[in-house]
Amino acid sequence: MAGDKRVAKVNLNGKPFHFIGIGGIGMSALAHIVAQRQLPVSGSDIRSSHITDRLKALGVSFFPSQSATNLDFFTNISAEQAKPLPVSAGVQPETAESISNIDRIDNLPQVVCSTAIAKTNLEYQAAIKLGCPIFHRSDLLAALIQEYQSIAVSGTHGKTTTSSLIGHMLLECNLDPTIIVGGEVDAWGGNARSGQGQYLVAEADESDGSLVKHHPSVGVITNIELDHPDRYQDIQEVVNIFQTFASQCNTLIGCIDDPIIKEELPLTISYSLDYSSGADYAAQNIVYHSQGSNAQIWERGICLGQLELPMLGEHNLSNALAAIAVGRHAGLEFEVIVQSLATFGGTKRRFEYKGEANEIIFIDDYAHHPSEIEATLAAAKLRVAGNNSLQRVVAIFQPHRYSRTHTFLTEFAAAFQTADVVVITDIYSAGEKNTYGISGEDLVKKIALKHNNVYYHSSVDSISDFLSEEILQPKDLAMFLGAGNLNQSIPKTILAISN
Repeated sequence: MAGDKRVAKVNLNGKPFHFIGIGGIGMSALAHIVAQRQLPVSGSDIRSSHITDRLKALGVSFFPSQSATNLDFFTNISAEQAKPLPVSAGVQPETAESISNIDRIDNLPQVVCSTAIAKTNLEYQAAIKLGCPIFHRSDLLAALIQEYQSIAVSGTHGKTTTSSLIGHMLLECNLDPTIIVGGEVDAWGGNARSGQGQYLVAEADESDGSLVKHHPSVGVITNIELDHPDRYQDIQEVVNIFQTFASQCNTLIGCIDDPIIKEELPLTISYSLDYSSGADYAAQNIVYHSQGSNAQIWERGICLGQLELPMLGEHNLSNALAAIAVGRHAGLEFEVIVQSLATFGGTKRRFEYKGEANEIIFIDDYAHHPSEIEATLAAAKLRVAGNNSLQRVVAIFQPHRYSRTHTFLTEFAAAFQTADVVVITDIYSAGEKNTYGISGEDLVKKIALKHNNVYYHSSVDSISDFLSEEILQPKDLAMFLGAGNLNQSIPKTILAISN
């Protein structure tokens, strides 16, 4: 979406908001926060979901299509002349009257879009024609960040888990935070929470370059890699984005296990899994096991105590160290921090348990970059090694984006080495055109050079039958990996195996 911003600043003092693509994970979180402020909120998406249902319960008016007519109720009306829209127009009856009785001249909606909304989108074009102020979702997030003691969590990987850990920690410590994350968390019933405290915890995304708009009180950077070759030409462009963000944080917390962060960013506070690194916060005597990890935590050469984390793998221990650094910076006692982290129930689509059938455990994970896959499968190996009822790790992966698959083909091929069996589907386009002439079968051929148990099944629609009939067996840990729609096949696979 092109910016085409008509006003200089987001108005949080009463003007209505209309979100094009309100059902997205980032857009819906923002809509939740402004709706909780009792501001008039409406939005559209191409389909309904449990996320849009949750927004409707807050009084948000929802249109189940992206049409130019969705904005008609803002035109040619006055407070005296307005009539409620019919329910068939997509507006909920309990909110239609309140929105239709808005003065058109003074209350044209602030229209919020994500990068996924193209300039050719008819609803977007209608908003331009109406003269609505147009904002990217990052503009609204930046405005919210300015209103709080804000903690913005960024990095190529681990943003959602780290921001969720921090949000959970502040919540358990009775600091009543506002939380905006890119995943759903049971602790606050979704991807957003509106609190009355001074803290805002937000996930800050680098994928489209909008990270540079944020000026948080505390910035956290977990790691830096090239993950979006559709947006960035090389790693240096990514580094430049993070350097700009870093310069705009009052306090910058970063992981020096990442060499780019260590060498390129002016950290205020550092953390590391390597005790000898000299980091401000470090772990020692680490034990990774099938239910999580244990470690001794050090703060600037002083032992704080023991952390018992109910999350698998070294990547999650690193995320927890970031949360500890934030908590200590906020003045929290270490004992209170570790008690809160010990009760974190995880984030949906991050090593999420989805069910069990015929002694097979099913896990859903959002991993879609080679580094993420490698870390997730290493965690899966830990789970199998410590559990007599499990024997094999079966990785079922749906590649995400042609550009990413093409750029990291060699790295993807190496990322699956710890899996006992690998199944690859065709590539989820995410709206990209296949200008690379690449397919999931090309990835299979690459993996097969280093792995002797890899299969290609192009269709996600029929993969449940393929898995249940030819691949899965009792005592398997079935890992469904990817950022596309592969996880929708998990219930079908469980049902097929159960029958």
